[in-house]
Amino acid sequence: MSLHGKVAIVTGSGRGLGLAYARELARLGAAVVVNDVDTEVAKAAVDTITADGGRATAVVAPVGPTETADRLVETAVSEFGRLDILVTNAGVLRDTVLWKMSDDDFDTVLNVHLRGTFTCVRAAATHMRAAGEGGRIIAIGSPTGQRGNFGQTNYAAAKAGIVGMVRTWAMELQRAGITVNAVVPVAATAMTETVPFFKDFVDAAAAGEPLPPFARKVLGFGTPEDAASVVGYLASDAAAEVTGQAIGIGGDRLALWSHPTEQVVAIAEDGWSTETISASAESLFGGAWQSVGQPMPKPPADPAAKPADGEGASQKP
Repeated sequence: MSLHGKVAIVTGSGRGLGLAYARELARLGAAVVVNDVDTEVAKAAVDTITADGGRATAVVAPVGPTETADRLVETAVSEFGRLDILVTNAGVLRDTVLWKMSDDDFDTVLNVHLRGTFTCVRAAATHMRAAGEGGRIIAIGSPTGQRGNFGQTNYAAAKAGIVGMVRTWAMELQRAGITVNAVVPVAATAMTETVPFFKDFVDAAAAGEPLPPFARKVLGFGTPEDAASVVGYLASDAAAEVTGQAIGIGGDRLALWSHPTEQVVAIAEDGWSTETISASAESLFGGAWQSVGQPMPKPPADPAAKPADGEGASQKP
């Protein structure tokens, strides 16, 4: 599992999940280019990694513009001599319902998440292909991109788009020996503290209190450090044959998200008319209509109680 001699870029890694990813890659031996928009936050992240015995430098710049992506790659090569791993984690939220969402709310989130992932992956993949030594690209998704979430039109669109791009890039970069995967984390961060359902768990984690089994096992909700291990795995030689996947992690749970697939297929001789679809839809699809949003199980009366055997084991995070 050693990443000694490898060099990684982690966008949005000044705090939260991004910092946890950067620290895990450094723990495994990689040199890390930290990225944040706040100089002091970026410096603190570098100091944390170096205090742990790792190597790190910082690029203070907003993710989205091509110039930032190029600067990140150039810094990795000039400071550490190469680039092997890219983790695109940078993100922002502008949550509000559709009819109140402004153009700026929509554009800001897509610029950082979707365009930022695109520009950074394009720059990294271009360098990796030219270097001819393969590489690892890990893009951060979200359950919201998989199933939707109330008040997050912009975020859902960006995260769904990221996973769609991952599947495409996995095909395009396979011959170059570059794997491309998505991670779908659920953790106590500044982003999840805005979700009322998770607030008590986020507050507990911030206070250093252990999260109850309901959170860790049933919800698959844990700390940023819990989610970092799958990034370490995907960056390693152990995952050399894994590409085009979306892997969920949170708390005590690890999961593989499926690709969208047809649930029901029906054939009509000479095609379907509006009338025949209307007459047949319920009988064909009635037992297979898909749900939306994240299912939120009801917490037990005693939040510290252990879940029943097998409870939550087959649920996606």
